[in-house]
Amino acid sequence: MSKSLDLGCGLQPKNPFNAQEVYGVDVRDDAEAHIVKADLVVEPIPFPDNSFEYVTAHDFLEHIPRLIYAPQRRNAFVEVMNEIHRVLKPGGVFMSFTPAYPHAAVFRDPTHINFITEETFPLYFDHQLRWASVYGFKGSFEIVSQEWRGPHLLSLLRKV
Repeated sequence: MSKSLDLGCGLQPKNPFNAQEVYGVDVRDDAEAHIVKADLVVEPIPFPDNSFEYVTAHDFLEHIPRLIYAPQRRNAFVEVMNEIHRVLKPGGVFMSFTPAYPHAAVFRDPTHINFITEETFPLYFDHQLRWASVYGFKGSFEIVSQEWRGPHLLSLLRKV
């Protein structure tokens, strides 16, 4: 039975991979909709290691700050990527769908504080370069694909 987790899911977790079980994480609880409350800027994903075949983030990563002080310096975006890697099963897929540079949609919304580019995942989180390891990234992903959909960059990463 395949399981999917949608980060920042809002009122209803999305299920683009047609998993049999679908869960969400948001800033509010809704047990009936399988949504668990967590603020992923400062809290871990509230599921055990290797729980999901799929993790998705639709219009979510741009709201995760790259750097916070809580109370000491933390790389919140890198920590979220570590958490995604942790809850994915080996070979599991992470799907990011986010407005990306150079499109104006990246900057228009005042709550967008993390700017993703076509190079963010391949340079910092791919299993070959892993530049984010300097900032505490412990996992690695294979970049399966990236494509533009209007101002959004759709990225598929496989846990290796």
